[in-house]
Amino acid sequence: MKCIYCNNTENKVVDSRPADDGAAIRRRRECLKCKKRFTTYEKVESLPVFVIKKDGKRENFDIEKIKKGILKACYKRKVSSDSMTEFINRIEREIYNVPKNEVPSNEIGEIVMRGLKDLDEVAYVRFASVYRQFKDINTFREELNKLLTDE
Repeated sequence: MKCIYCNNTENKVVDSRPADDGAAIRRRRECLKCKKRFTTYEKVESLPVFVIKKDGKRENFDIEKIKKGILKACYKRKVSSDSMTEFINRIEREIYNVPKNEVPSNEIGEIVMRGLKDLDEVAYVRFASVYRQFKDINTFREELNKLLTDE
């Protein structure tokens, strides 16, 4: 592991602990040359998961796309960053635990929407308006009515 400050490859592990609910290991390292410390994460490498888009194209699953959508939906809402991180990690685990290595994009969208409904209802409606491509106020109203009748 190269030091991020001086590029030296010799360092020692000062501390190790579980991260992401045991899905990764966080390691504090100290460079033997410049003596600065940095953090690395060790995670099991999994087989790639492909997303099947609406038009039939396939692309690699990218949790960053989901993260951006969730951050936009939760913008200026009282949702803690810890809650969002935990939610994003839960989605990622759910996608990688699918028995097949191809997942339709609409299935991913539904997973996100189910979780957002519990996390924050306004964030859920914001996400739904983009994901379901609301065309007019009636579509928006129908989604709100579904949300209200589910309670």
